[in-house]
Amino acid sequence: MTNTQIPAVRPEQPTAPPAVAPRPSARDRGTRLLATLFLAPTIVGIVVFTVVPIVGSVVLSLFHWNVIDDPSFAGAANYREVFGDSTVLVSFRNTLVFMVFAVALQLLIALMLALAVNGRMPVWLRSVFRSAFFFPLVLSAASISVVMKYLFNQDFGVVNWLLGFVGIAPVPWLTSENAAMATVVLVYVWQQFGFSFLLFVGGLNNIPKEIHEAASLDGATGLRKHLAVTLPLLSPTLLVASVVGIINALQVFEQPYVLTNGGPGDATRTVVMVIYESAFEQLRFGEASAVGVLLFVLIMAVTALQFRLSRRFVHYQ
Repeated sequence: MTNTQIPAVRPEQPTAPPAVAPRPSARDRGTRLLATLFLAPTIVGIVVFTVVPIVGSVVLSLFHWNVIDDPSFAGAANYREVFGDSTVLVSFRNTLVFMVFAVALQLLIALMLALAVNGRMPVWLRSVFRSAFFFPLVLSAASISVVMKYLFNQDFGVVNWLLGFVGIAPVPWLTSENAAMATVVLVYVWQQFGFSFLLFVGGLNNIPKEIHEAASLDGATGLRKHLAVTLPLLSPTLLVASVVGIINALQVFEQPYVLTNGGPGDATRTVVMVIYESAFEQLRFGEASAVGVLLFVLIMAVTALQFRLSRRFVHYQ
């Protein structure tokens, strides 16, 4: 008769009760409430002044409305009219051309000046340059454009008067198609480059000096050092400056409106000018909203493309 061993039965282990998250203390609840109160004005401002107008523009773009009569549903008719309007298409082309030249020139000038100011110079002189370059951004674009309109006047402007001393004939800065767009770009860049300049100065100050010293020991000097070391480390700041610069450039209005009123012809007419004229001069709010929606889509598409490309070209420390 064989002896069979009966396996011992282990007593059942007691299961631990599920962990219960500790209740937030009164101090934590007060901190969250305080944070909510601080964030509330910003959130309310974004909803009231950004989200609601965007939704309202989308809805209004589906209606015909001249303020006087009741709005009538139009569906996609406003968009078909916009795509068939040569003035609107020209304004989009002008805006894109303006954006390319204005942003490129703005970033180039701001970067060169930031590199120069970040070099060896007294602290007080560096502060003077920072204030001087940022000062035009504080002024209103309309007031600057009024002054520049007189400076670039073909007959009695100061610019042509100075060019006359070196034997250059008066230039039709504001009455020639090519010169008018170039003048608008120059006036815009002169006022806006101060913002990018301050961003670049801050970005350059955040680059560790040890990296530049190591590059110098490896034989990198001058332009080669900036291309191989400075620009890659400054690429996050370049991304921010380019995103903000492009968004602002696509919404340009004051400079072309005051300087040339969109002329000569439609050479400097921009999208925001078309929106203003359609809404407040022709009382075609539905068509103006349709153009605004298309501009919003363009801005979002360009911004998304920038962030997509930044994965390859932006380097974080």
